[in-house]
This record gives sequence, C-alpha cells and structure tokens, in this order.
Amino acid sequence: MKLIILDRDGVINQDSAAFIKSPAEWVPIPGSLEAIARLNQAGYRVVIASNQSGIARELFDMSTLNAIHQKMHASAQLVGADIDAIFFCPHAAIDNCDCRKPKAGMFEEIAKRFKVSLRGVPTVGDSLRDLQAGFISGCLPYLVLTGKGEKTRETGGLPPGTQVFPDLATMVQAMLARQSAKPPAVSTIPS
Repeated sequence: MKLIILDRDGVINQDSAAFIKSPAEWVPIPGSLEAIARLNQAGYRVVIASNQSGIARELFDMSTLNAIHQKMHASAQLVGADIDAIFFCPHAAIDNCDCRKPKAGMFEEIAKRFKVSLRGVPTVGDSLRDLQAGFISGCLPYLVLTGKGEKTRETGGLPPGTQVFPDLATMVQAMLARQSAKPPAVSTIPS
C-alpha cells in the first residue's frame, strides 16, 4: 500500500494565526485538492495528521471540527479526491500528550491503523513540528512554503533530507514524476 501523510492547516488549506474555527474559515490552498486527487489516481491513500489545540483552548468544539472536516471531504470529492483518514490531536501543548506533533504518537497510531511501517512514507508539513514527528517515525519529510513554511525554512533546523517545495501541488507533481521516471523492475523468466 502506498501511503502519504499530510498536515492540514497551511498544507491543504489556508492557515490562520487565530486558528480555523468554522467551516467558513476553511479555504483550500489553490491546487491542493487537485494534488490529492492526483495522489489517489497514483494509488496513494491520503491521511491527515493535524494538531487541533483549538479544542483544548475552547475556540471550537468537536461538532465544529467535524463540520470543518465534512467541508474538506466534500470539497475534495468535488475534484475527484479522497481523504482516507483524519488523525488529530485535540490537546494543548501544556498537556504534554504523546499525540501532539512534534511527538510521534499520531504517526504511531496511523501505522497501527493501516498496519504498515512508516519507513519511507512521505509526510508533508509547513512547520518544523510536522516534519519532526514524521522524521522520527521513519517518514520522508517534505516542507511546503505555504502556511508557516517560509518562516519554518528561514528558522532552519529541518530534519536531514527534507525536500522543500512551493506548495502541495508542486510537491506531488515532482514526487509522482520521479516515481514514473524510475525504470521498471526487471523480472527474469526461468528457462
């Protein structure tokens, strides 16, 4: 199974320093949903791993988060994209939980749910904590410059091997092009 793990805010949709607190505030980044559709067409299962501390901060509740995710699913389906699962951490940083990125708890849960190793699985984020959580789980880190990405690149400290792209659409295009350029495996027919 081919799997890719995406952060939500700043990767798929516009980010906000004041949090995305309602479906109306959830606005896709141009080309992001189409990129997910291309991933689906290439056989990828798309999973989201997102810190959602707005719940712990009481900026929105679970029903609002579900409504935001319903809008995301519906918008994705309009362009032929399918998001297989959404994992999120509802805790604040002070809770010191294992599921909040940069810790790897959410990624470990994804590996369990899909019964796969995350070694070599691409993960895309716009913040250092997104990349760190993926990297310590064995994922290949990709930074996009949307959302907090520009600031993250300027701050530095990226995990080794992090590849940087302007946005999700460009990252997906490059990744899929590299994969299609690989020569097919040679099989021998016993004589």
